[in-house]
Amino acid sequence: MSTIKRPARQGASSQQPQLRARGRSYLRHHLEMAQVSLRRLLLAPLATLMTLAVIAIALSLPGVLYVGLQNVGQLSQHWQGSAQISLFLSDQLSEEEGRDLALQLQSNSQIAQLSYLSKEQSLDDFKQYAGFGRALDQLEYNPLPAVIAVIPAADYEQPELLLALHQQLLSIDGVDDAQVDLAWVQRLQAMVKFGQRAVLVLGALLALGVLLVVGNTIRLEILNRRDEILVVKLVGGTDGFVRRPFLYTGFWYGVGAGLLAWLLVQLSLWYLSAVVDQLIQLYQSDFQLQGLGLGPSVVLLLLAIVLGSSGAWLAVLRHLKAIEPN
Repeated sequence: MSTIKRPARQGASSQQPQLRARGRSYLRHHLEMAQVSLRRLLLAPLATLMTLAVIAIALSLPGVLYVGLQNVGQLSQHWQGSAQISLFLSDQLSEEEGRDLALQLQSNSQIAQLSYLSKEQSLDDFKQYAGFGRALDQLEYNPLPAVIAVIPAADYEQPELLLALHQQLLSIDGVDDAQVDLAWVQRLQAMVKFGQRAVLVLGALLALGVLLVVGNTIRLEILNRRDEILVVKLVGGTDGFVRRPFLYTGFWYGVGAGLLAWLLVQLSLWYLSAVVDQLIQLYQSDFQLQGLGLGPSVVLLLLAIVLGSSGAWLAVLRHLKAIEPN
């Protein structure tokens, strides 16, 4: 039994160095093909840059829209937390009665907090934010009512419960009208959802465009190197050996286009940030425009690499089969 097992062990031990050598040779060839394909692209900088620019623009358009929608969504959530019900009090109520009513409402468990604005405070705020200060100074009397701004509890911020609370507060004696500052937030959220789907559709179409651009570029390179491919196949080169440099070319297109697309997105946000900051300051909000974070940046780069490699793979499968030595 021992004389039978020894040759098997020796054969297995002799195969391990061969497998390691093959693995090192395989990795070395991949590294060499990656370097060769990169050098070919760098030798034609203008053509390479034009191709990268086309792919990067196609990738940056949905990227900018995605970042914009993310900021709008965060802004709507920020304002959703401050959704309130404005109670307009009757002119027949005195200021003392209005404050007593506000104190009574504070004991309502459905209300998180509230603030009382007298008629004079309402007029001052209107002068400050409306920009009609001089015109309003000509009024003989104050036409604005006292207001109680009610912020509902967290459990009552859902639309149905908020509307029910609105009806309850509207039925209180001394309240002439009540307005829920929620409808515009719901419209904004609906627009954000529509925009997200539009970005997905646009992204899918542009991704298809990237595949076509990369595929057509690789097709032209295959045709330009037709004689070289024929020689390689005549001396015994396999299809995998022939297609490898073209696949790495698509990979480098993806890497370069992904980095350039990220740069275009960041430059676009930088260009828009000054205008957005001015607009936010007009609304006295502490919201800040958010850029493309680490996670989305990595996704953008990986998506560019996948599209570049996939476009090259499709072109290679389609056109290398047509090149065979007679």
